[in-house]
Order: sequence, then structure tokens, then C-alpha cells
Amino acid sequence: MALLNILHYPDKRLHTIAQPVTHFDSNLQHFIDDMAETMYASRGIGLAATQVDVHQQVIVIDLSEEKNQLQVFINPKITQSSGEVEYEEGCLSVPGIFDKVTRAEMVTVEAQNPQGESFTIQADGLLAICIQHEIDHLRGKVFVEYLSRLKQNRIKSKLKKQEKNS
Repeated sequence: MALLNILHYPDKRLHTIAQPVTHFDSNLQHFIDDMAETMYASRGIGLAATQVDVHQQVIVIDLSEEKNQLQVFINPKITQSSGEVEYEEGCLSVPGIFDKVTRAEMVTVEAQNPQGESFTIQADGLLAICIQHEIDHLRGKVFVEYLSRLKQNRIKSKLKKQEKNS
């Protein structure tokens, strides 16, 4: 397994729309393993393939304290959503930035597992937030783009300053 490079906002590649996965093979499993290792090493709870400059519809999520309950969503689609909740989000592609975003409280998601088998789950709470956040990445959207233009510009300035100092 290998650690992958995570793109940082405002990198234009984060706005690339991911394509559906069509080959479910050992290469896909190896990529999923690398994504999981990268997410765990970065202390994240979710990672979309777009964030590591691979533009395929693959998401990994693990909300467990022990980091031993990896969930993989390939070609995910939200088929139903209800309610509304505001939650403070962060992102591995926007390090050190946290802000409140309003999302659906509950979602129904259809996806495929690494073997290509279809499944459907209903999610609420943090899992629902995380799924919506990661699907946004697959659609070329970063959570800070829900914020005002002023906040987005402040975030870009702060990230540029951090980059210069590192």
C-alpha cells in the first residue's frame, strides 16, 4: 500500500467531475486500500478519489474510533433525502479550516461495493453528512464553496499563507 498525495483547495483538479467505475478488479481494490491508508494517515474520516487526483467515483469512509470499519461506496447516488441539519465540516483538501454547512439530515444511497455488487443504505447523523460531503467531491465541489464569497477568499488567503510558511 502507498500514501497518495491529497490535493489542496483551490487546486483546479478538485473541480473535475469523477467518472463511473466500470472495472471491478484487483487494481480497484489496490486503489481502495491506498485511499484508506491515506485517509487513516491523515486522520480523516472520509476521502473521495477526486481528492487524490483520480477522477473515478470511489469514496472511503470510516467513522469508528478504532479505524476498523471501512465503508466503500463506488458509483454512489443519493436517491432520497429528507430533513435539514447544520454541521461544522472540515476537509483533508482544506486543512485547518472548519465551517458550518447545511445538508440533508437523512439520505438513502445506492452504490456498489469493490466486487461490483449493488447495495442501498439509509444514513443519518455524521454518516449522512460525510456521504454528502464526499459525493460533492465526486461532483467537483468542495465544502467551502457553500460559504460566502468573502469567506472563500479569506480561506484561500489563509491557505496560501500556510503554504508559504511550510
